Amino acid sequence: MMPPRAPAPSGPPAPDSPRASQSPPPVGIQGDLELELMGLANALYNLGTTVVNDSTKEKDKPGGGKQVGLRVNEVIGHLATIDNMSQHIQTMVPMQILTDIDNGRNPMHLTKDRLERAATENQFMNGKITAIESYRTLLDEALAQTFPELADHVGSSTTHPPSSLPDASHPPETLLNGAHSH
Repeated sequence: MMPPRAPAPSGPPAPDSPRASQSPPPVGIQGDLELELMGLANALYNLGTTVVNDSTKEKDKPGGGKQVGLRVNEVIGHLATIDNMSQHIQTMVPMQILTDIDNGRNPMHLTKDRLERAATENQFMNGKITAIESYRTLLDEALAQTFPELADHVGSSTTHPPSSLPDASHPPETLLNGAHSH
């Protein structure tokens, strides 16, 4: 028998929470899972405070460990519910995020790092593209000066439709002699 779902914790969200406010969770299984995870976090917090409170009490009191056992059962119930819910969710979580969470690192830092890396790689690729376009322009100009009969075929591919470009399957000497592949 599953324990009843714990109410969502009231109060301000954690400072590193992805949510800016106490907006309602998404509808459907994703929202149910989010509520269950918040319930698990609440149950773990309650377990921790109960253990601390019980360890400061006299150990000779009868029934002192009962509260801890009940709190552990709450946590187990939430974990079982989350495990059952996981069968219906297809969302994949990158292993690196789980590792970071296990190591106490905020997963939002991983996201920030990935975005910065993507931006850097994007700038690098844009530089390569610009360099290739510049090289192509210089090559086209040199080809048009050296081989005037190819002047109609060289240039940016955006100004000439593909059908007007020479066929690359023919040997270069055929094209240099002015023969068209069409």
